[in-house]
Amino acid sequence: MQQLLIDLISKFGITDIPSWAQLLISSLNVIIIIVIALIARKLIGRLLNVVHIRLRSKMTGAEERKRIDTIDRILGYVASVVIGVITVMVVLAELGISIAPFLATAGVVGIAISFGAQSLVKDYFTGFVMLIENQIRQGDFVDVAGKSGNVEEVTLRYVRLRDGEGTVHFVPNSAITTVSNHSRDFAYAVVDVGIGYDANLGQTYEVIKQVGAELRQDPEIKEKILEDIQILGVTALADSAVTVRVRMKVVALEQWGVRRAILASLKQAFEKAGIDIPFPQRVVRITNNSVTTQ
Repeated sequence: MQQLLIDLISKFGITDIPSWAQLLISSLNVIIIIVIALIARKLIGRLLNVVHIRLRSKMTGAEERKRIDTIDRILGYVASVVIGVITVMVVLAELGISIAPFLATAGVVGIAISFGAQSLVKDYFTGFVMLIENQIRQGDFVDVAGKSGNVEEVTLRYVRLRDGEGTVHFVPNSAITTVSNHSRDFAYAVVDVGIGYDANLGQTYEVIKQVGAELRQDPEIKEKILEDIQILGVTALADSAVTVRVRMKVVALEQWGVRRAILASLKQAFEKAGIDIPFPQRVVRITNNSVTTQ
């Protein structure tokens, strides 16, 4: 581009171009290259946005839309990196700086760094695999690498989580070996409730079914519940209580709120029905002026 401007100026009879003019021409060329790069990034961003909107309009489920959002964000990031690298290379060439030595040096340095940056390469490879397999998406609630929280960002390098206390965790993809996703399709609100040994199981089950039916009519949470309450039966004979497990199939990510509602309703219903919810007790026996505890 610089040579074209010089040829254009020479047509007007100006053959000896001062150095300050050449510097000005180079500066203008650099500005033009940067402007073109910004325009290209803007156009690609709009193209990705149009494709994103069209794909979302064809998706009927929230799960597919989450995946489209994640892929769109990562493609935008990759496009920015590629355009940035190309822009830097073109600017260097425009300034008369040969990029061949840089490429050769980058190759040698890359080989040296690769031995010490294997975890970084593994991060990107694992992130790419997770993206292809649709394991994690923005908005999911997951357990990864000993951390739990809502997924705020998924990149090829890391996953950003925010836990219930608001703490943000950046988990490298290479550290993720198992993904426990609580956001797929549906979940179960599971409740273990203890009743006294003298309680009638038949009556207890009827009260539980009544509680489940009332919750399905509750305007605040009925849209979150997918199926009637299930009584899984007795799961343990503890020291002071018989443990009964129940569960309800609910919309994903709503299991915790529905579980709290089940616990509150069961407590009130058991109190009304006279079903005891025991707590640990200690029996004290006095024999021969001595006290023993059990």
